[in-house]
Amino acid sequence: MAIQETGQPVAIIGAALDLGAGRRGVDMGPSAIRYAGLEPRISGLGRPCEDWGNVVAPVAEASAVGDERMRFLAAIKETCERIADQVVRAVEGGYLPLVLGGDHSVALGTLGGLARASGPGGVLWLDAHGDLNRPETSPTGNVHGMPLAAALGLAGPEFDSPAFRLPAVDPTRIALVGVRALDDEERELLAELDALVYTMSEVDKLGIETVMREALERVSGGGFTHVSLDMDVLDPEVAPGVGTPVRGGLSYREAHLAMELLAEAGAVNSLEVVEVNPILDRENETAKLAVELVASALGARIL
Repeated sequence: MAIQETGQPVAIIGAALDLGAGRRGVDMGPSAIRYAGLEPRISGLGRPCEDWGNVVAPVAEASAVGDERMRFLAAIKETCERIADQVVRAVEGGYLPLVLGGDHSVALGTLGGLARASGPGGVLWLDAHGDLNRPETSPTGNVHGMPLAAALGLAGPEFDSPAFRLPAVDPTRIALVGVRALDDEERELLAELDALVYTMSEVDKLGIETVMREALERVSGGGFTHVSLDMDVLDPEVAPGVGTPVRGGLSYREAHLAMELLAEAGAVNSLEVVEVNPILDRENETAKLAVELVASALGARIL
């Protein structure tokens, strides 16, 4: 029996970029997620789904490092500009953009494109890290630790682009969930921003349902409501194939419940999944989990 297509169509946008990371391999993340059955899983929910392929992304061997405080920024920005263009195309066409990373620097393109299409919005950042470093505070110069600061317009003019609208994010509409690895300067910036932050300790105390409901209340509103899912928010026991694993993350069930609550709220109009590194994975386990989490966020249910 044919599946009746209902709900907002989904546009898959791949960004095979690893220049923002210190460890190679996440550029293969979009392929791994697709290979794990992403498109048929989404279509099986009754959602129209189109895969728009990958934007052009350079490799380290053919790119200039540039300033060591923001390594490969010029090449990263070019890729993010292409992502932004595709995100704008999706929003204007009535699609829910689903961006597949790549490292988390791709979020600058996603958020920049969303803001260009709809004006500044809110973001729910599911990540072990804050990604709020700036070139002058980053201990590594790796841009995947800077995209949230850049989207807030706090990383300096080097991140500006005609393809982005910066700041892309309303600073009163940020919620970070699952955080357990912050640099000192990121803690200071979070205090200044008065952002809503749920470390794993808070998740343990309050429970993932309370955390997600409060986070969604904070980020929802005009412009856009975006969810950025870094797979390292999960515990490495269940998601081993990530670039920067940190012990003590979300469990399998906590992550699924978080995504189910997103679907239940119906407030999310864009999604990205980043930092899947198949080189470090076991039998594509992390990419398969990414597919199932996307399905939960798009309405998959047990009953």
